[in-house]
Amino acid sequence: MSVIIPCRNEENFIAGCLDSVIANDYPAGRLEILVVDGMSTDRTPAILSNYAKNRENLRVLNNPRKITPVSLNIGARNASGELIMRMDAHAKISNDYIRRCVETSLASGADNVGGVMKTLPQSDGIFAQTVAECLSHRFGVGGSAFRTGASRRVEVDTVFGGCYRREVFERVGYWNEDIPRSQDIEFNRRLKRAGGRIILDPEIVSYYYVRSDPKTFLKHNWTNGVWAILPFLYCDAPPVSWRHLVPLAFISALGAACALATVTHIGTWLLCGIVAVYAAACLGASVAIAVQKKRLRLAVFSPIVFAMLHLTYGLGSVWGLIRIGVHLLCFSWRLRRNNET
Repeated sequence: MSVIIPCRNEENFIAGCLDSVIANDYPAGRLEILVVDGMSTDRTPAILSNYAKNRENLRVLNNPRKITPVSLNIGARNASGELIMRMDAHAKISNDYIRRCVETSLASGADNVGGVMKTLPQSDGIFAQTVAECLSHRFGVGGSAFRTGASRRVEVDTVFGGCYRREVFERVGYWNEDIPRSQDIEFNRRLKRAGGRIILDPEIVSYYYVRSDPKTFLKHNWTNGVWAILPFLYCDAPPVSWRHLVPLAFISALGAACALATVTHIGTWLLCGIVAVYAAACLGASVAIAVQKKRLRLAVFSPIVFAMLHLTYGLGSVWGLIRIGVHLLCFSWRLRRNNET
């Protein structure tokens, strides 16, 4: 087993991540840990150097291009394991995570296996806790089984991280280096189109520390929304699932209703209807979270967090669509100029 951990400026999380890998009950002699550092400027290199000193199975590699898919490809090309597992520096894994990945891979014959990701807040406070709950609810993230959970082993379209058979990379290639975000989603969709199988086992558990202050949360959602759309520029087939496009459809419907409302009362009624349906669904999901967690305040903060999540993601997707349009217009203009000359 080779574990690849891409990182950049992760001084607050990389030690906990590595500790969770090292503490696994998988035989150390069969485990290789490759940390690929994207030229960190904080204490991350010093922390990595300290960990690598006395561990023959841990190597630190450098990525001068700094972006995640390049780090993943550097790790995969340097990995010696029959199985190659991708891990996030913001995450920790349970003590039996690696062993269970191996067992599930062997038992199922799947090309990629993974488990459920339990979302944890990076800080204390009701807002941070609400973010973690909303990102684990179907209303917040759709049918993403690795976030919302499963009761048994099930075939899915993607998993968090993922444990791949080495031959997968020979069959479908490596991570797309034109896509600094959403590269896992695109890679797994490519694998599925090639006939690959991805299995989620709920007994495989990881813990992810989500960005949970309002400013960082909004920025992260905006970027995720942008990169739900931009990969269409670099892929021959749809690089994301339909659920990643739902916020774009929501924002587009709101925008169309607002525009229509300026010329007819039908638009006003349509806008009110969209807002009312969303508000009802949002309130219902928020109450369900509060009841499940037995915390009334979650019913107050969850609608705010849901709205922040969906609106910023959707607006980011609109911006991504605009960027694609501008790119295609510029490409068309350059092509016409070249033909004229």
